[in-house]
Amino acid sequence: MSKIERDEVSGTDTTGHEWDGIRELDTPMPRWWLWTFYATILWAIGYWIVMPAWPMVSDYTKGYLNYSSRDNLEKEIAAIEESRADIVQTLQDTQITDVKANPELYQFALSGGRSHYAVNCSQCHGSGAQGAAGFPNLNDDDWLWGGRVEDIYQTIQYGIRSNHEDTRSGEMPAFLTDEILEKDQINDVTEYVLSLSQEGRDMESAERGKAIFAEECASCHGDNAKGSTEVGAPNLTDAIWFYGGDKNTIARTIAKGRANVMPAWADRLDDTVVRQIALYVHSLGGGQ
Repeated sequence: MSKIERDEVSGTDTTGHEWDGIRELDTPMPRWWLWTFYATILWAIGYWIVMPAWPMVSDYTKGYLNYSSRDNLEKEIAAIEESRADIVQTLQDTQITDVKANPELYQFALSGGRSHYAVNCSQCHGSGAQGAAGFPNLNDDDWLWGGRVEDIYQTIQYGIRSNHEDTRSGEMPAFLTDEILEKDQINDVTEYVLSLSQEGRDMESAERGKAIFAEECASCHGDNAKGSTEVGAPNLTDAIWFYGGDKNTIARTIAKGRANVMPAWADRLDDTVVRQIALYVHSLGGGQ
């Protein structure tokens, strides 16, 4: 049984617990600590009464003050939207090609476009709009569907091969899969495409590929292989590659085809937001 004794040095009773000759003192907590502890209990009770605190099956207690951080946020957002309603309406009423002529309106559009781009577009095109394999670089001046601000606006608005009725549409056929060309012909066309922007290739094969290209590919990419923004056919002479410029990747593109989809944002974002993104993308350095 524990034996409670009084410590000779401190004059405090022990708890009766002892480990290796060390006895535990029964020292009471400081009075200030106790009062602080009691105050926190009172504070908690008061908080339960005046603030939302207790979850229930389908709701929660509202509290005496009926406070809601969500309501406050909605009010703040509404106030911000009201404060800029005039300039938003001006942006909506102004032809997108004329926005740049109004410096204040243009800066407003760029600021908003930068933020909206980060939320909606950076996941595919990158935070710096540098793109990746299958996702265009938006900083250069190489555009599949045109780089004028109205072209960019239309692309964002309706998408590419999306489910919108006004979507841009163009597709790279699968020449091998669909049995349009044979494997050797795919190799010849690949060599020809490589020869358009690089040197040191199999020119005999490339020469055969040139004839095939003229028959099967020129209708979209053009006789000079410069591409066409009407159907989204890339320029094959500038060494800028959408999926990659090595021989295997180009051969795969010709053999299997490509049909990436860009979503239509018209049904997801307000038209003012689409305008802001279009103006921001156009400003990145590659807009025509």
